[in-house]
Amino acid sequence: MRFGRTSKAVGIAAIAAIALSACAGNTGGNTPSTGAAKQGGTATVVEVNAFNTFNPNTADGNTDINSKVSYATHSGFYYIDNKLNVVHNDKFGKMEKVSDSPLTVKYTINDGVKWSDGTPVSAADLLLQWAAFSGYYDDADAKAKTGTSYFSYAGDNSGLSLTDFPEISNNNKTLTLKYSKPFSDWEIVLGGPGIDIPAHVLAQKAGLKDTQALIDFFKSKPRGDAKAPQPADAKLKAMSDLWNTGFDTKTLPADPTLFLSNGPYIVKSMNQDQSLTMVRNKDYNWGPTPSLDEITVRYIGSAPAQVQALKNGEADIIAPQASADTLEQLKALSSQGVTVDQGNQLAFDHLDLNYSGPLADQNVRQAFMKTVPRKDIVNKIIGKLDPNAKPLDSQIFVPQQAAYADSAKNNGSSAYQDVDIDGAKKLLNGATPEVRIMYNKDNPNRVDAFSLIRESATKAGFKIVDGGLGKSDWGKALGKGGYDATIFGWINPGVGVSGVPQIFKTGGGNNFNKFSSADADKLMEQLVVTTDRSKQDDLEKQIDKKIWDSAYGVPLFQSVNVDAYSDRITGVKLMPNQTGVWWNFWEWAQK
Repeated sequence: MRFGRTSKAVGIAAIAAIALSACAGNTGGNTPSTGAAKQGGTATVVEVNAFNTFNPNTADGNTDINSKVSYATHSGFYYIDNKLNVVHNDKFGKMEKVSDSPLTVKYTINDGVKWSDGTPVSAADLLLQWAAFSGYYDDADAKAKTGTSYFSYAGDNSGLSLTDFPEISNNNKTLTLKYSKPFSDWEIVLGGPGIDIPAHVLAQKAGLKDTQALIDFFKSKPRGDAKAPQPADAKLKAMSDLWNTGFDTKTLPADPTLFLSNGPYIVKSMNQDQSLTMVRNKDYNWGPTPSLDEITVRYIGSAPAQVQALKNGEADIIAPQASADTLEQLKALSSQGVTVDQGNQLAFDHLDLNYSGPLADQNVRQAFMKTVPRKDIVNKIIGKLDPNAKPLDSQIFVPQQAAYADSAKNNGSSAYQDVDIDGAKKLLNGATPEVRIMYNKDNPNRVDAFSLIRESATKAGFKIVDGGLGKSDWGKALGKGGYDATIFGWINPGVGVSGVPQIFKTGGGNNFNKFSSADADKLMEQLVVTTDRSKQDDLEKQIDKKIWDSAYGVPLFQSVNVDAYSDRITGVKLMPNQTGVWWNFWEWAQK
């Protein structure tokens, strides 16, 4: 399970309180299109963010738009529906838990499933995904600054601990994982919603003969040990570097193997920072079958411009900034056949403070947190849209979750309810730290939040530097240095608990501000092996308090989702998690 970043005025916290035990399990794979629609046709979807990689699983590439394009162009063993059920795609293959002690999971890919160059999807593709996601070969010790981290996976790999190397069948169709301990997220950690990177391409570019050579290569390499780090393996490093950055691009690669599809659509063209067009994969028959022949994604940050595009017929589906003005403008288009859907997302915006530079001192971080005008930010950005909106008081939960109220009451967030300039000055003791804040400058709501924070923090003596970056650049800058604080959002798939260590564990894939707590790490290690929902909540509440105690930063608000679509397209349905309206794109149809 992987949390994603979003450039919308929404975010995603580690909202992992929906345990797999509450999921529906296998409810079938192919949902037919609905409404008076015809096969074929086109649709134009507008998103805020700009696409920049065909590998959304990396720490740099894990943004909403990259994941959405991947979702439409790749396939796997499951998807998540708008009721937050894990739906198995039996047309792709079979995923089964064959034993509880030890936990053993078997993946079998069906015959006929293939990449768009004709190469069969195989267990080697799953093995590559496991190698990248598990951190199996890493022997890096972050504190000692020794060893090597190979694959830069955005998620958490602490649950993917195996007793043995994965077992692969002779026909290269089945991969079996035997876990060394229970794992709460076994059902969603591998093989879906899509398998993005083809093993045969990575093998070829690494100078290996074929995928069997890749399997043999992985099998020959020892498990990494941070207590006894070895010199970096040159071939493995080259291979992982390709996985990490070799699929990054803002234009269509000249090499077609860098954007292969095994899903319903294939990317046809890209216009840098403007748009991307995908066309139907005519060979695809191993999952929900789409109706549309072509989908174009346009990137427009301005909400008024998105609304205008919908009004002019230049867009069919839009996902604009959530604001009262935007909502009023969209509702005014109802006479033109526009439908507006509104609801809370499993997401939130937040301000994170780096544990380095001017904010390395906890007193300085606490001082900065005391200056953040959270109530003003809520009122300006979403207050009119949701009159009941309040500042979010948890780094883990959102208000509709049962554990939220208790966690917010006891986690220490009460110290930052109101702006306290005098308290901040006292903590600074005459110091005037310079703080560079990074954010998406093409996102109007993030611009507003930055402006309000700068105005307030300056009163306490902070010198605020504008570190805003463009819509296709901010995501890659996270964790790279060059700033001291950042405003962005997390958006949750809605199932599983692995998102918590992904963000907050020492060395976690998306731990961009370098938060580290030995006590919190121990709690997160317990969390990923805990399947009882109430026990998960208890552990998460304890982790929430550890985060606040450390002056990590402040959550700002839970996001309100507003999507709109014209009556030219049927089948659009609101979704609270990171895929948004894309969750059932195969049901989209042109009237």
